[in-house]
Amino acid sequence: METYTLKVAGLTRELPICAASEKLDIAAFIMFSDVEMTVEAAAELLKKAPDFDVIITAESKGIPLAYEAARQSGKNYVVARKSVKLYMTDPISVQVKSITTAAVQTLYLSQEDVARLKGKRVLILDDVISTGESLTAVEELVREAGGNIVGAGAVLAEGDAADRTDIFFLEKLPLFFK
Repeated sequence: METYTLKVAGLTRELPICAASEKLDIAAFIMFSDVEMTVEAAAELLKKAPDFDVIITAESKGIPLAYEAARQSGKNYVVARKSVKLYMTDPISVQVKSITTAAVQTLYLSQEDVARLKGKRVLILDDVISTGESLTAVEELVREAGGNIVGAGAVLAEGDAADRTDIFFLEKLPLFFK
């Protein structure tokens, strides 16, 4: 299998290159099960982050990162869920189309999470920002919840996302066009 060598947060990883479409391959960055990467990336992102009260991420690959950043900072975190759970009261929602997911998805926040964000300085964190669709959806949820977005960061900015000035990140991740 072809791989891409990634150096980020003082660590080196070999990422498998996977077909995203007939014309595009991506290097798959999976933080699940990589505790060392999660801990180091969270520490480096917190150094770049503005002052905040609460962290939010989209389910699911950003969850370990958001948890670890919350643990290191002593702040709480919220997860925008991909489905409504029985315990969620009167959820709010937005739709999103991501490069790594085939179908349009909907992200949800319960009223309890809305209350955690309302009037707070909110930091958005994720593993990778690529097309920005997931980020836009989370931003919409935070605004609808009455939160004040103070920053958006990711471990990696993929493709054109690396040129954005409204996010912070640790390293660029190239796209592989066929």
